[in-house]
Amino acid sequence: MGELAAFIILSALTLIPAVVVVTSGNVVRAAMSLIPSFLGVTGLFVLLGAEFVAGIQILIYAGAIAVLILFVIMLTEGGTGLAIRQLNEQRLPGIVVAGALTIGLVVLVLRTAWPLTAGTLPASNVTAIGTAFLTDFILAFEISSLVLLVSLVGALVIARKEV
Repeated sequence: MGELAAFIILSALTLIPAVVVVTSGNVVRAAMSLIPSFLGVTGLFVLLGAEFVAGIQILIYAGAIAVLILFVIMLTEGGTGLAIRQLNEQRLPGIVVAGALTIGLVVLVLRTAWPLTAGTLPASNVTAIGTAFLTDFILAFEISSLVLLVSLVGALVIARKEV
């Protein structure tokens, strides 16, 4: 019963700021709302028994990525406080794609045979995680590194154009 209550609280702590991120008109408020959402995900990792991943979540996402996003906002016109009306012509296609993705995920969850015991889970120690990153998940690990590098270069390009 306690785990269910913790899961509900952590889910609310994750989802409510995430809704603020996507609905807020203020870019700085949206970026600051990412931090409690990241911390909620950290709590969910702790609840799953993945303490190492939870620690990395705090260090990388709640710390470095949030600061990087705020840094980029402050270097561009997003942090000036000027209210610029932005029109997005991709709203309808975005809603269609989000709906299709939601339907696909619901179908996937309903058709998956979930194991009833937790004995099939891999060991959650640092050695097992490191081995998994560098063997089975090396492509995803390198792609995430590339995405972070591209975002950093993009932030520098945007900041350079402003000066």
